[in-house]
Amino acid sequence: MNTRILSCILAVCALASAHAQNGEIALKPTNRVTISIGGIPDNEVPQISKVYTISDNGTVNLLHIGEVRAAGLKPSSLQRAIEQTYKDREIYTRPTVTVTTDDSASTARMIYVVGGIKGNGTVPYSSSMTVLKAISAAGGFSPFAKPSKTKLIRNGVTTEINLKDISADPSRDIKLQPEDQIIVPD
Repeated sequence: MNTRILSCILAVCALASAHAQNGEIALKPTNRVTISIGGIPDNEVPQISKVYTISDNGTVNLLHIGEVRAAGLKPSSLQRAIEQTYKDREIYTRPTVTVTTDDSASTARMIYVVGGIKGNGTVPYSSSMTVLKAISAAGGFSPFAKPSKTKLIRNGVTTEINLKDISADPSRDIKLQPEDQIIVPD
């Protein structure tokens, strides 16, 4: 019994640490990012500062440096990688790069809510989405739902969560990531 409780605590801690860096989510192929650059000649800014789609092989193609790995990185890590590449190749001495995710790309990513919910199905992902918000967006609990036995599946790892406890203390609500699955037994 104690090992099961410890396993659940460790799983929740792992879920929380996945969002450590300001809630940033790792980029993946087909995501759209806006890259802005400063600290370079004005005539080159428009050639670099624009919206990019991460290629199927996980890269973005930038002026002077070519393919830069983006998939698997968080936007802040991609920003540092681009700045460092321009410096290392001695193309620019003090570039300042900003990488943001395109909101229209994040709405194409989904959360899946099934089971003891009034309206099973998909809920569009947003960066502020939590388990309780996703369940609410899916229509709320059905009369026969068992919220204390809810399961969150993320990257193939299943974690049981007690939504009665989270409802009593909303600060414990878990932030979701795209493609998370929530199963509420009934």
